[in-house]
Amino acid sequence: MGGLAYVFPGQGAQYVGMGVELATDFPRARALFERASAVLGLDLLELCSQGPEEVLQRTENTQPALLVTSLACLEAVRGQVPSPQVAAGLSLGEYTALVCAGSLDFEDAVWLVRQRGQFMQEATQGRDTAMAAVLGLAWEQVERVCRQASELGVCEASNYNAPDQVVVGGDRPAVEEAVRLAKAAGARRAVLLAVSAPFHTSLMRPAAERLAAALEQVRVRDAALPVVSNVTARPVHKAEEIRRLLVEQVYTPVRWMQSVQGMAADGVDTFVELGPGTVLTGLVRRCAPGVTAVHVEDRASLQKAVVSLGAVRREA
Repeated sequence: MGGLAYVFPGQGAQYVGMGVELATDFPRARALFERASAVLGLDLLELCSQGPEEVLQRTENTQPALLVTSLACLEAVRGQVPSPQVAAGLSLGEYTALVCAGSLDFEDAVWLVRQRGQFMQEATQGRDTAMAAVLGLAWEQVERVCRQASELGVCEASNYNAPDQVVVGGDRPAVEEAVRLAKAAGARRAVLLAVSAPFHTSLMRPAAERLAAALEQVRVRDAALPVVSNVTARPVHKAEEIRRLLVEQVYTPVRWMQSVQGMAADGVDTFVELGPGTVLTGLVRRCAPGVTAVHVEDRASLQKAVVSLGAVRREA
């Protein structure tokens, strides 16, 4: 492995207006929105361009909207940006990476992430849950805080985003205690997040069981290029392993920091974030200082990325 990685964002990156410019400029990108609309039974491009925001923010809509917008960005860079040696995505973004790698068909992925969003939303209905971001503590300290807070309920690390940023989730009283303990331990910030469920914690096991059944209804192929799993932070190729890890991913932590550091250790020196926002670009730079990281989400960022990557390749 070496060279260049495509990375795809997860839930939280969405905003009204995402993908609209590229769908206007690139017929192949617009066609993806039309194909997805047929699967979902709604006008996805209209939802992304007009909102309303509260409808876009529903998990069952957010997940397919992000997947399709990111793949529209992928269509826009074809022939303009070098091809990747590896792909990865944060949480939902792993499905985008698997479409990029030819492991999942586009329509199947759209249907799957709609199901996944519903399953995750419904897994803890009626239970008082929360998630919180802890900044400025090492991940080992955050895990210790979670163990202490677990006296009040489930409290687990759910996202290892960067060396100094870990998200935790679980039962609200335990998560609130974790916030208090993290601050007492010297965290720069520890704040509750505006999310609807404790994603990537053991409380998501009911969603994982339902997802396993949904995955049995679609074809999963061996990946044509390595896709880094959120569960293991290592590349996967084989269809059965991909299927198994997608189920585990729902209720185990996202190891994004370890994924980026592993890719960098394997020789990846350039990361291209395809999709709304710049969250992954920022995290990549914090996880692997010295690498090149650019993003593409609209006309301006596409032009900037083409120029930047052209310069990088000439220097190399």
